[in-house]
Amino acid sequence: MRNNAYKKYLVLGILFVFPIVIYLFFASGINNFAKLPVLTKDIPEIERWTSLSGTPVKFNNKITILGFWGNDLEEKKGDAFNLNQKIYKRFYQFKDFQFVIAVQDSLQDEIKEIISEIEIGVGTDMVKWNFIFGTPNEIEDLFDSLKSDVILSDKQSTSTVFILDRESKLRGRDDDEDVGTLYGYNASSVASLNNKMTDDVKVILAEYRLALKKNNSNRQK
Repeated sequence: MRNNAYKKYLVLGILFVFPIVIYLFFASGINNFAKLPVLTKDIPEIERWTSLSGTPVKFNNKITILGFWGNDLEEKKGDAFNLNQKIYKRFYQFKDFQFVIAVQDSLQDEIKEIISEIEIGVGTDMVKWNFIFGTPNEIEDLFDSLKSDVILSDKQSTSTVFILDRESKLRGRDDDEDVGTLYGYNASSVASLNNKMTDDVKVILAEYRLALKKNNSNRQK
């Protein structure tokens, strides 16, 4: 009888304790391991750039997907569709999430056409796609501030897009299995967006939510 009772309590104990252990394991993973490394600090602000909407665009307090199209718009249409389908549609409802694309000044009408094509083609509201316009030198200076190993073309463009956090810091991977340090993600590669960028955006959003919960908890104390 005693053995049966012991076994009963042992089973009940396992059933009770095991879910808690699993929860603590994953919670500690989020806190300690699921961090997206900071690769570059002090990315300059962009609020003085001209935007398509006429409203100043900022990195500060936003999680930003930053891209560079320069004056190479025709070649970037495919990248835009990939990003819209694989990244934007999944995360655009997050309050502080945005896209920022640097384009050479005087190409506003061409950008409006691309937005129209994408919205009609995939039925997505691109309200959180922000296009900023500058000179070739301004675009190159912003790109150089990332201090990445990516090379900008002579049209001030690249298919690589970057993740900036709410403090205007470049985030990426410092232990990527393919390249070691991963500064950005190839928007022309659906595999790169699916297998790497989607996961990394999830991580930084989870990191932000965790920080927000901690701040709210501290205020209530």
